[in-house]
Amino acid sequence: MLRSHLFNAAFYVATAVILVVGSPLLLGPRAAAMWGLRMHAYACLWLLRVIVGTRLEVRHAERLPKGAALVASKHQSAWETFALIPLLHDPAMVMKAELKRIPLYGWFSQKFGMIFVAREQRASALKQMLKDAKDRAAEGRHVLIFPEGTRQSPGAPPAYKPGALALYEALGVVCVPVALNSGMFWPRNSPERRPGTIVVEFLEPIPPGLPRKEFQRMLQERIEIATDRLVTEARSAATRSRAVDWVSGTGGA
Repeated sequence: MLRSHLFNAAFYVATAVILVVGSPLLLGPRAAAMWGLRMHAYACLWLLRVIVGTRLEVRHAERLPKGAALVASKHQSAWETFALIPLLHDPAMVMKAELKRIPLYGWFSQKFGMIFVAREQRASALKQMLKDAKDRAAEGRHVLIFPEGTRQSPGAPPAYKPGALALYEALGVVCVPVALNSGMFWPRNSPERRPGTIVVEFLEPIPPGLPRKEFQRMLQERIEIATDRLVTEARSAATRSRAVDWVSGTGGA
């Protein structure tokens, strides 16, 4: 927990410093602001590895197309909201419209060209989201969405929303599902950060134009099966680590 608190303090300080020091980027081109966003992700990943001992492993990044694509990721923690950024091509993330009101953070999110959803507006919000997503895809960007809309703890029943399907049908581009196990190391609604390896796995892409029920089934099956496998891997690794600690005498009695 000491390492967790040290990292959390360093994370918020680094984020605040980058937002304040990097504020002139709001006046420059979007590409410069996106560079600052990637640097923030690299800095936080480095802090997490050095302070807590949490590393990152990326599998099958070659499955990501270089042009426009819909990237649909499992969402287990706040970790993926920054850590996925440097793995994608000029990503435009679908996010809550309320975040626009946060000083600096919201301003930068608009500068990045993120896609905002005013969920209380329902039909009109969906229409605006699809329009913005089409604009981003036309620029060759990756459109990133978390299909469940909110964080789900490892092992929780899946709760997929219709947003990913709407984007899939509207954009007409390949969809790349993403599985991960971040919730094992950055638990939802907890300050604890755990050592180990967070794995992000890009799964077999889903071609455009499939019937909606087939797409929904394929998306959920691929993400959930692969995520369960990654969570099981993480639990097995943690069990082996505890066994080694016990044999070596560091586990205590």
